[in-house]
Amino acid sequence: TNVRAIAVDRQGKIVARAATPNASDIAAENSAWHQWSLEAILQRFADCCQRLSSQLAACQIRGIAVTTFGVDGALVDKNGKQLYPVISWKCPRTAAVIENIHRYMSPQQLQEISGVGAFSFNTLYKLVWLKENHPQLLEQAHAWLFISSLINQRLTGEFTTDITMAGTTQMLDIQQRDFSQDILQATGIPRRLFPRLVEAGEQIGVLQREAASQLGLPEGIPVISAGHDTQFALFGAGAQQDEPVLSSGTWEILMVRSAQVNTSLLSHYAGSTCELDSQAGLNNPGMQWLASGVLEWVRKLLWTADTPWQTLIDEARDIPAGAEGVKMHCDLLACQNAGWQGVTLNTNRGHFYR
Repeated sequence: TNVRAIAVDRQGKIVARAATPNASDIAAENSAWHQWSLEAILQRFADCCQRLSSQLAACQIRGIAVTTFGVDGALVDKNGKQLYPVISWKCPRTAAVIENIHRYMSPQQLQEISGVGAFSFNTLYKLVWLKENHPQLLEQAHAWLFISSLINQRLTGEFTTDITMAGTTQMLDIQQRDFSQDILQATGIPRRLFPRLVEAGEQIGVLQREAASQLGLPEGIPVISAGHDTQFALFGAGAQQDEPVLSSGTWEILMVRSAQVNTSLLSHYAGSTCELDSQAGLNNPGMQWLASGVLEWVRKLLWTADTPWQTLIDEARDIPAGAEGVKMHCDLLACQNAGWQGVTLNTNRGHFYR
């Protein structure tokens, strides 16, 4: 929901920060579909970096790391040019794919191998959708790059796959920490699409001249893999092994850093998932729900873009706990019956936000 640039010192103290809102676009093919403009994201990223330049004038920048949301990415040619737009995790086009995935492999087996839960936005379903609808693109493609790798490729010219991003795909063998031959073979997705795996903290390359100019930074700065934002948040929270963390943002994710996980149990729990930790040897089993993404949706529906957040909060506080019977069935991504219940002629926007 936002693009940020944050500068931190050796002790992890924030020296400067800038942020700007981010939004997906409506796809030209279908007005119900959502996609991301990589160029728009890069421009927002550049704008944020440029806004930090005066505050960092006396600093030596020793490294750049990009962390993004998982699952989304794009097929690219050998020059890094996109062959098809980045399908957003919000896009409903993959709902039919997940419903029919049993034609390739059972959902239970997929989660037992990968750890990742059955969410329609998983990378697996995007690639199956592309294979079923645009098979020529998979044949032409040099690589599949996740959002973070698309940005890193623009920064360095290097094609890489961050291991924590791969861990969100539902195509990895979580025990082997590599793409599952069984899943790829069953779905017909070629392994060659995924460039070299890099661990979080590993150097990808250095900032190239053109990208440095766009960001307002010196060229040659080391670019370090940081990968998936969930794992970045777990690490940043300072959580130790076997210590649970609630990461609250667009998604609400309750995870723990664990040395072992019984993936065969996960499919018995709706909303369960397991991703690879940023530290090799640890996994992150957990549960996830759509969280502030719903609040931001309600805000866009019922308030103007310049309404202060405090106004929303104050109106919600005027409504008693329980919202006078107004409830929401929250499985917004998978259930056609999702939505509001208990709405009357006396319901106002404060009820919805409460």
